[in-house]
Amino acid sequence: LILEELDHARARGARIYAEVAGFGTRSNAYHMTGLRSDGAEMAEAIRIALAEARLTGERIDYVNAHGSGTKQNDRHETAAFKTSLGRHAHRVPVSSIKSMIGHSLGAIGALELVACVLAMDHGLIPPTANLHEPDPLCD
Repeated sequence: LILEELDHARARGARIYAEVAGFGTRSNAYHMTGLRSDGAEMAEAIRIALAEARLTGERIDYVNAHGSGTKQNDRHETAAFKTSLGRHAHRVPVSSIKSMIGHSLGAIGALELVACVLAMDHGLIPPTANLHEPDPLCD
């Protein structure tokens, strides 16, 4: 995984898999280990990332969720997606690679980025393995 300025990558003739066009970050100081059920801070981070990239939620083709498989986290993320993507949240595919590779803690962000870029490059959506009973609140 190499992150570099677009002009530099082009100048050296690199194969460019993707461009980071926008990003957003927020904190959740609601509880030491708990999450707000409304996903407000995550929804705000998504809104900021979309604005920086000059995109609307309808342009999102896939969401790679944190998807740790806990009710608290999955419901938090679902609420954030619904808030930030509106009605489109029910149409966009959502999955998590953690179902296949586990949670590698500090390395998971880089692994998920690589998985997403390769998924785009190959035109596929990674599955959520072993999902047998979806949470009705994560629709």
